[in-house]
Amino acid sequence: MPLIRLVTEISAPPEIVFDLSRSVELHLDSTHKTGEQVVAGRSTGLFELGDVVTWRAKHFGIWQTLTVKITEFDRPHRFVDEMQRGIFHHMKHEHLFERTPTGTRMTDNFDYSAPLGVLGRIAETVVVTRYLTDFLRERNAMIKRCAER
Repeated sequence: MPLIRLVTEISAPPEIVFDLSRSVELHLDSTHKTGEQVVAGRSTGLFELGDVVTWRAKHFGIWQTLTVKITEFDRPHRFVDEMQRGIFHHMKHEHLFERTPTGTRMTDNFDYSAPLGVLGRIAETVVVTRYLTDFLRERNAMIKRCAER
C-alpha cells in the first residue's frame, strides 16, 4: 500500500490553513481540471466531523465517484477523511497542521491501495502514485496561495 507524504510550509496561522483545507469551495476550485463536483453531501462551507460527501470527477479519462467521510477532527491540528465507496481498495487521507515560527507546516499522509491485486500494484507503481502526488501538490499550492494573501 503506497503512502504519499507531502509537507507544505505556509506563511499563515494553522487556524486559517486548517479551515481552507476543509473548504468545499476551495476543493472544487483546486480540482477544476478534473471537472470535480459534489453529487451528495455537504456542497458548501467547511467539512465537519462525521460529514460524508460524494465527489464525481474525471480521472484517466473516466468519470468516477468517490464517497469519503470525515472520521477524525481536531481543529486546528488534524483531520482525517476515509473512503467509504469508490475506485480504491482502501484510501485514508490524514491532514496535519503544525504551528511554526513562520506560520504552518501542513502535512498530508495519503494512504491508499488500488484494486485488482497484482495489476493494481503495477498501476500504483507506474502511474497512480505520481498522478495522485501531482493532484495533491496542486491542491496544496492553491491552499498556500489563498492562505498567504
